[in-house]
Amino acid sequence: MMLWGIPFVLAGLYIVFGRFIVDAMSRAKTFYGVTNERVIIISGFFSRQVKTLNLRALTDISLTERSDGSGTISFGPSYPTGRWVPSGWPGASRYAPPAFEMIEQAKRVYETIRQGQKVTA
Repeated sequence: MMLWGIPFVLAGLYIVFGRFIVDAMSRAKTFYGVTNERVIIISGFFSRQVKTLNLRALTDISLTERSDGSGTISFGPSYPTGRWVPSGWPGASRYAPPAFEMIEQAKRVYETIRQGQKVTA
């Protein structure tokens, strides 16, 4: 019986504590950049992933700003598929559009991206 309960206890510990630790470690390995032609997202916990988006091709950019000036900039429609997947659940990020998540001075970065779009248009 003990062997049967261990996986459930481990899953419960992950849900309560582990996902926050994994999220923090993942964010520590994520870097964002803006050039005159692209936005760049470099991420990956075990392997490095690089995502680049052409400024001219970005049509739907949204800013979610907090009172302290930090926020998230999303590139694309929110959850085009898989709306039922909770955002904190493992694997949910594959349904979310690319984003600069929890960045400082989000409005300033948003305006820089919008300005870059005007220049390249």
